[in-house]
Amino acid sequence: MTTAVRDSDTLTRDALAVLQPTFAGTTAPPDWLPRQLENGMTGVGLFGRNIVSPDQVAGLTARLREAKPDVLVAIDEEGGDVTRLEVHGGSSFPGNHALGSADDTALTRAVAAEVGRRLAACGINLNWAPSADVNSDPGNPVIGVRSFGDDPRLVARHTVAYVEGLQSAGVAACVKHFPGHGDTSVDSHHAMPRIDLDPGTLHARELAPFKAAIAAGTRCVMSAHILVPALDPDRPATLSPAVLTGLLRAPEAEGGLGFDGLIFTDAIEMQAVAGPHGLDQGCVLAVAAGADALCIGGTPSDEAEVLRLRDALVTAVHRGELSEERLHDAATRVRRLARWTAEAAAAASAEEPDGDIGLTAARRALRVHSGAGTFAPLTAPPYVASFPPVANMAVGDRTPWGVGPELAELLPGTATGSHTREAAERAGTEGLVAEVLAAAGERTVVAVVRDVHRHPWMAAALDGLLAARPDTVVVEMGVPHAPPSGALHIATHGAARVCGRAAAEVIAGRVPR
Repeated sequence: MTTAVRDSDTLTRDALAVLQPTFAGTTAPPDWLPRQLENGMTGVGLFGRNIVSPDQVAGLTARLREAKPDVLVAIDEEGGDVTRLEVHGGSSFPGNHALGSADDTALTRAVAAEVGRRLAACGINLNWAPSADVNSDPGNPVIGVRSFGDDPRLVARHTVAYVEGLQSAGVAACVKHFPGHGDTSVDSHHAMPRIDLDPGTLHARELAPFKAAIAAGTRCVMSAHILVPALDPDRPATLSPAVLTGLLRAPEAEGGLGFDGLIFTDAIEMQAVAGPHGLDQGCVLAVAAGADALCIGGTPSDEAEVLRLRDALVTAVHRGELSEERLHDAATRVRRLARWTAEAAAAASAEEPDGDIGLTAARRALRVHSGAGTFAPLTAPPYVASFPPVANMAVGDRTPWGVGPELAELLPGTATGSHTREAAERAGTEGLVAEVLAAAGERTVVAVVRDVHRHPWMAAALDGLLAARPDTVVVEMGVPHAPPSGALHIATHGAARVCGRAAAEVIAGRVPR
């Protein structure tokens, strides 16, 4: 089946408008990018590969605005474990789980406002954050500390606070991952997660934070590549008209959430979508389902890819697989958001920067448990034994984490070492523990773990280490789940640089009064 198209130029510009690609480079955009912005493309995404410093990013985005003054420049800056702006040194802000631990919505709002201020200063006007997922599965491999917590009411109120803070700085918020990625045991970067929930639980738990965010005025919602049979037994949310149009977009009177803003897809090249459908058809199916903007973020795009995806959308219209009206509606919503960001930037509150708010929040998020007796802060440099898990793709492996550098600053001479799963598999648990003890010598051991409950090799190594050295200090930088252990147990609720600093202050007895 084919359909008549009124204006081929309008159609190609609409097709370009819904594409939100990324690119390689830090000093200037590739030659094709300004050209396609002039041809109708509306925005791009930045990732760690584009980041050197705030001044450099500001220069890069200024070059983009030479081609299109109202260009949408998006970034995945959650703070905490997922940082792009501070990919090389670790985030100045704790992530969602730490903010949920502190449970002060005014604090969350202030952190988000400062994140927004820094993004705006770099020329970034759209943030693919916050995560509104309720982390109801403690074994979740991809959400974890990216969630405010496992209580839907707590997650809802902090999602609202984050949206309000971010948008007060003139940066559009994009709550994710609709309809909720918290009850999964599979990472959608690699395969298709499935959530088997009854509709009542879904509405009361997973959807509650999204309803609150929509009521608070979030400009964007990002879909998840997850299968929820209670909503659609055949298609993941990103490709499902029942989820995007029938639930997210439909009026409340019809049982929907009544969202009238921009629907973004999660990175469309992730295997949960691109695996079974391919990138081109995945884009077509997503827009047909109700998505307005296609995030293409995994690897840098080139002009050939952008034009191929544009042509796939145009061809789908000609074949009747995608209505011209749906594509135009999507493009119109993207352009509307671009206008909003320009207006919001002009009206943004001119509050003074608060460079200490991130560390303040990280300190308040700590949960400290002393073992038998009273813990005496360390005065001699310890040995920091890090037990690193494999990072998921959202977090990446480029950002440093832990407490070693922070303790070295407070206790000069601190030594550090990384003790991996590969070492455990090679030498066994006893061999790995012996490796740590040999490296530590007479020093106190500070064992740094991350989601120890999800990694049996890590749990076994920690148990063996505590049996040999009961005075070991344990720092859990993931979701705390196991009972506290060690002479001192510190839960930071995330691995941001400021979380490591806050933990180091406790260990060294340097907590500010």
